[in-house]
Amino acid sequence: MRSVTYSMSLSLDGYIVGPDGGFSWSVPDEDVFCLATEEVGGLGAHLLGRRLYETMLYWDTADRDPSLDAPTREFAALWNALPKVVFSTTLTEVRASNTRLASGSPAREIERLRAEPGEGDIAIGGAGLAADAATLDLIDEYRVRTYPVLVGGGTPFFARNERRVDLDLIEHRSFGSGVLYSRYRVKR
Repeated sequence: MRSVTYSMSLSLDGYIVGPDGGFSWSVPDEDVFCLATEEVGGLGAHLLGRRLYETMLYWDTADRDPSLDAPTREFAALWNALPKVVFSTTLTEVRASNTRLASGSPAREIERLRAEPGEGDIAIGGAGLAADAATLDLIDEYRVRTYPVLVGGGTPFFARNERRVDLDLIEHRSFGSGVLYSRYRVKR
């Protein structure tokens, strides 16, 4: 069965964006960008909240920019080919490649994607959407890229749902930039 993963960058104090809504502190260096490309290459689908969808719209046309280097064009090609589902209460349409609006709840969409033929994990992106999925115990794996910065507030990576979840560390890497990558599988 396809695993559901939640992968994001976060500050050492646990936020994916700072109090000003910015995340410039999480721009990946070459090695961390390679890791992100590797992750996207292993996906079969990606579920996104509206804000993450809007942030990722950049990649819909990035591969047309001749000034981009080969790794950036590779990421763009993988991202654009990836089926994506956007959850939004405000959008009436989406315009990115291989993207559609969700027609059901996160649980229903995940059930549907798991039933479809194909390989690759199902990623969830966006703190609100991930919090909903975590509350429903739909996340199988957490992939965390921790940046060496304290931002002092903002949007937390982990939902504050007062629910204990036991995890197994299945991979850990450190990068020269000080970024730490950890993969945790939910104990079931």
